[in-house]
Amino acid sequence: MRRLVLAACCYLAAACARRAEPEFLTPYGRPQYPFSPAVRHGGVLYLAGQIGTDSTGRLVPGGLEAEARQMMENIRDVVQRSGSSMDRILKCTVFMADMREWPAMNAIYATYFPRRFPARSAFGATGLALGARVEIECLAAA
Repeated sequence: MRRLVLAACCYLAAACARRAEPEFLTPYGRPQYPFSPAVRHGGVLYLAGQIGTDSTGRLVPGGLEAEARQMMENIRDVVQRSGSSMDRILKCTVFMADMREWPAMNAIYATYFPRRFPARSAFGATGLALGARVEIECLAAA
């Protein structure tokens, strides 16, 4: 009987371990930089930080407003390509090069969440990738 219980526990532990494997998503093919755009694990989608880059990987011109719009479009694209949606985003973390631009970023951000707002934190940063003005990382229900 003890062996049967031990075997059952081992089987269940192995099954749980298999289900617990994270899925590293690459919706755009092999990543250019050493990180995955999204990782799905345990019903949660973890998105890498997004900045306002266009399809060539260059920061869009036009300052914070243009960057923020492009960044939010990039977030929407990664979320959708990863099998989720904007209304399933649970939490966002905002990094800003200049917190004085907070109101302008907030105005654009709010248009992407018409039904309800995810939980959110924000930090001022001394520097962001490619000289970006704003970066956001998100968690979403997968």
